[in-house]
Amino acid sequence: MAMWDRLKDQAKGLQQQAQGARGPAGQRQHGTGGPGTSGGSGGSKEKLVGLLKSQLGSLKTELKSGAYRDASMAMCALVAAADGSVDPAERHHVENLILQNDVLQNFPPEQLRQRFNKHVDQLTFNFQQGKADAMQEIAKAAKKPVEAKAVVQTGFVIAGADGYIAPAEAQVLREACMALGVSPQEFGL
Repeated sequence: MAMWDRLKDQAKGLQQQAQGARGPAGQRQHGTGGPGTSGGSGGSKEKLVGLLKSQLGSLKTELKSGAYRDASMAMCALVAAADGSVDPAERHHVENLILQNDVLQNFPPEQLRQRFNKHVDQLTFNFQQGKADAMQEIAKAAKKPVEAKAVVQTGFVIAGADGYIAPAEAQVLREACMALGVSPQEFGL
């Protein structure tokens, strides 16, 4: 549990740094560093995502259950489709991120692809029903607090892979937190 407290404190500090680079209404300041730069909010988001990724990696040996695998794939699909659609390039990009994720390498790649694509297909066909199904799958990981938090971290890592977490992505991450019984504030959401 101490690790999660440390993660929370580190994430909060990085979130405060990111907010310091925002304007009066919380809007991103243009010219203060964007995705891929070390200054401004983009760099802070990248640090936060990097921190979450390394914290997640330290739990690799504990994250081998089918519930974590399935919830994570639902989370990844939900993040990819957060804006209501997933184009083929985005699907391919997220699939590559999944397959390169150190923790998710606990599972056969074909299992990950199949589960991720099933959720993306459902979200593309009927977003509201697909979202409800994905949230139901995500909620199954709530039984184990370590896995529940790891599912959110996995979603956060996927959402922040481009150095920016879009408002729609932040919203689905908050909703997943609620489904898992995890405080969104732990992740600066």
